This record gives sequence, C-alpha cells and structure tokens, in this order.
Amino acid sequence: MDFRSSEQAARTPLPSTARDGLKIVIVGGFGVGKTTMVRSVSEIRPLSTEETMTQAGIGIDDGGSHGKTTTTVAFDFGRISLNEHMVLYLFGAPGQERFWFLWDRLFSGTLGAVVLVDTRRLADSWYSIDRLEHHGMPFIVARNNFGQPEHTLEQVRQALDLSADVPLIDCDARQRDSSKAVLLTLVNHLFALSSVRETTP
Repeated sequence: MDFRSSEQAARTPLPSTARDGLKIVIVGGFGVGKTTMVRSVSEIRPLSTEETMTQAGIGIDDGGSHGKTTTTVAFDFGRISLNEHMVLYLFGAPGQERFWFLWDRLFSGTLGAVVLVDTRRLADSWYSIDRLEHHGMPFIVARNNFGQPEHTLEQVRQALDLSADVPLIDCDARQRDSSKAVLLTLVNHLFALSSVRETTP
C-alpha cells in the first residue's frame, strides 16, 4: 500500500467556510477513555502521545488493574467540524497524577471541558472537577459506559456532588456518534451559559 496516498485519504481538509474555532479539553482519571474519545471522533489523524508502560511505572501508574499497556504522557489532539462554520479542537489531558502539572497549560484558551468518568472509579474524577471549578471553566460530565450501568445518572450526580446546572450524560467513547453527541452537549451548554450572561443586567 502507498503510505503517502493512505495518509492523504485519512485527512479531512478544514472547510473554507470555517469561521469559529473552539478549544475543548477532555479530562478525567487514568484509563477512562479520553484517548479513545479523541480517536473515535477526530476527522483528522489524531496526534497521540501514548507510550508503552514499563516496569518503571509499577506502583506509580495503575495500568495493570485496567489492562492498559500504554499511557498518554503529554496530550492527545484531534479536530472535528460540527458544521460548515464551527470547528472544535480537542485536547485529551493525561490522567495520571504525575502529569497533572500539564493541565493548567492545556486549560489556557479553553472554552469548556468534558469530564469523562468511569463509575467503577468515580473518585478518580474528583480532581478533574475540582480543577475545572477552580478555573471557573464550564464543563459537562459524560459517563463512559464499559458495560451495563449499575447506577442511575442521578446517583452518579449525587456521588460527584454535581450542581443541577452541570449536564450529565451517557456515552460510549468508542463510538463516533456517541462521542460527537457529548461534544454537541458541551457546545450547547456553552451557548446557553453565554446567552444567560448576555441577558443578565
């Protein structure tokens, strides 16, 4: 197979009509599916900084318990055009605590965030929510279903102590349509917040 032609076929050019670009960050605990979401929804070949986990990570990264053999060491990057005018630039943040120092840099210029959660490890999401609230950044929460959910979304909301105005939805990060629905929910949330600010005296 001709590598060059396959590369070109994998690229979707940015529409000439694009006029609005939004930077979005996807955060969450280690192994919740952030890299998977960026890969599933991006219309360009994603930039990935996944590296193979080594013996040096034992006791530091919790990969073995999740069956993970690779881990993001900087960030993932992808792009999706929601329509002919709006483009989202997606940044998937690393989930391990030792890379949290990168988050403040990733948050710079970001309009909103998706907190991806795994209900089997809800406590891993608390840091993400805390940092976003600290920055005053709008966000939504998406439960990435790895199987049949054992809890209702309302139970998840209560466990995470989410306010009623934070959207909480289900998704499957492996599915493009599902991941795109998550991003649309965030964009609609951002527009709703913007409209409220514009009408508030």
